Amino acid sequence: MSARRDPQGRRRSIVEAAAALIAESGVSGLTHRGVAARARVPLGATTYYFATLDDLSTAALEHLAQDTDEALRELAGQIARDRGDPAAVAALLHDYLRQGPRVRADAELYLAGVHRPDLRPLTLRWFEGLVRVLAEHTTPRAARALALYVDGAMLHALTHDDPLDPDELAFAVTALMGRAATTDTEL
Repeated sequence: MSARRDPQGRRRSIVEAAAALIAESGVSGLTHRGVAARARVPLGATTYYFATLDDLSTAALEHLAQDTDEALRELAGQIARDRGDPAAVAALLHDYLRQGPRVRADAELYLAGVHRPDLRPLTLRWFEGLVRVLAEHTTPRAARALALYVDGAMLHALTHDDPLDPDELAFAVTALMGRAATTDTEL
């Protein structure tokens, strides 16, 4: 079926192309022309479905937030399989930090929430979801501390060509999950 006869498929292609471009060059680099080229649709198709760049960027950021939800489900399953072992959590964190486009997309979600308060719920999905996942394996306070650490590690990965060393990550994750879990009595 051609895209002409599949308007939802065409719209989805445009949103996916916009999301990919945001991960590559940020929301500020998003243009109707660039999205049309990436989605391989006429320029008029992008403006037909999304009259403004705000509409288009919002749809793309919502798509990225849905990807985040899926990544959190996968992460929860992996951490559960490893019974919350801090070394395994650190290895998963290192793998995540090596995924440049994914990390950039998550950072763009954060920045969108800073600049557009109406998008803040999308921004918070990663952090709040990560806290929920981690709280299954440590205290709520330690889970929040570790999620904050992950945010910092994400910024470090974005400003350096490599994420933190796996041993450094393991040390920090173990300290935050292990020691905090034995000393934190918060419910």
